Amino acid sequence: MNDKEAQTYAKAALAHWGIEAEPRLIKNRENAVFETISPQFGRAALRLHRPGYQSDAAIRSELWWAEALVAAGMQVPVPVRTLAGDVIADVVRAGRVASLVTWMDGAPLGDGDMPLAGSPERQAALHHALGAELAQLHEVSDRATLPDGFERVVLDVDALLGEAPAWGRFWENAALSGEDRAMLLEAREMLRGVIEGHAADGEFGLIHADALRENVMVQGDVVRLIDFDDGVFGFRMYELGVAMSQNWDQPNRADLGAALLAGYGSVRPVPGDATLLEAFTVMRGLASCGWVIGRYAPDAPETAGYAARAVDMACEWLRR
Repeated sequence: MNDKEAQTYAKAALAHWGIEAEPRLIKNRENAVFETISPQFGRAALRLHRPGYQSDAAIRSELWWAEALVAAGMQVPVPVRTLAGDVIADVVRAGRVASLVTWMDGAPLGDGDMPLAGSPERQAALHHALGAELAQLHEVSDRATLPDGFERVVLDVDALLGEAPAWGRFWENAALSGEDRAMLLEAREMLRGVIEGHAADGEFGLIHADALRENVMVQGDVVRLIDFDDGVFGFRMYELGVAMSQNWDQPNRADLGAALLAGYGSVRPVPGDATLLEAFTVMRGLASCGWVIGRYAPDAPETAGYAARAVDMACEWLRR
């Protein structure tokens, strides 16, 4: 779906909410996401969900989860109901499902392709706040009584490192050389041992699973999470590894990791130490190397970029 088509489908989707305003395209990737402003709902975010990525039940479950988090005192985007009283709408022409959620003010923590802005002290403070927010998310999620039919992917050891990982066979990324592929397979085996050892008593439950900088909104000293589309049942330490994955080449990476763990520990027991955090950070790098397969052409810059990053992360981790 190109941007022009997305714009047309978004206008059709908004009719389910009685909104006639022109939507503004924010991104057209996994989902097409738009900003819309209307007298009825003010500022809101419209999502045209990627076909086949999440089932209707999984989308409804995500939106139920968001409402449960807000009911428990957190601030996250919540669904706006259609004129028919539903949280999703079928956009038949697009072959997609749409949802509308409330807007979250603030600026993203950063851009994944750029060094973090601000002083090292400011960066550490925001990572402390992020750790606390993720811990609160886990705390509230564990207390929630999930409704019948609640559906989200389970990202266990096999889904991360088995023969058919949920995000793709990362060792088959077309940009990898034979040597690179062998290194990722070596890292895969070592990570499996680490994660299987952690799984025996590690924290596992509902996680956001995509707390990258663009999904962390900052207002002053407060951080809030957006975009729960990738939420799964997974390892709590994987959650923190995702948050650290864009910091891999930051010179103050260790300080940011320590701040993230300290923030988490200010709310609930930390599910592991800095060594385990590094392992799950590498795990996210490998998963992303598989995620691009089928989403970009084999010779696309993105395919090569994610592959090179995964190789760098695996190489450093294996030689630590």
